[in-house]
Amino acid sequence: MGICPGMKGDRVEIVIDAGGTPRTYEVRATRAGRRVEVETRRGMVEVSEVTRSGSPVRTARFMSSRILALVEHPADEGARRPGDEPG
Repeated sequence: MGICPGMKGDRVEIVIDAGGTPRTYEVRATRAGRRVEVETRRGMVEVSEVTRSGSPVRTARFMSSRILALVEHPADEGARRPGDEPG
């Protein structure tokens, strides 16, 4: 495919309704090997940056009724390391 899931460059944008004014938050994978995961449970949406082993580094929680948009941006194909061959 060329794009490896869960690598530096993954990010998620969340737009919420904050009392009539939209606010935008962003969670991104800040280091190589980390990924961003989105989970929905009991009216909450949880966006976490996690390590290769699955340990959360940072987590943001939002009430699902307040979310206007949630956009997942995978890492760019150009974010591959030099020498990596496209898959």
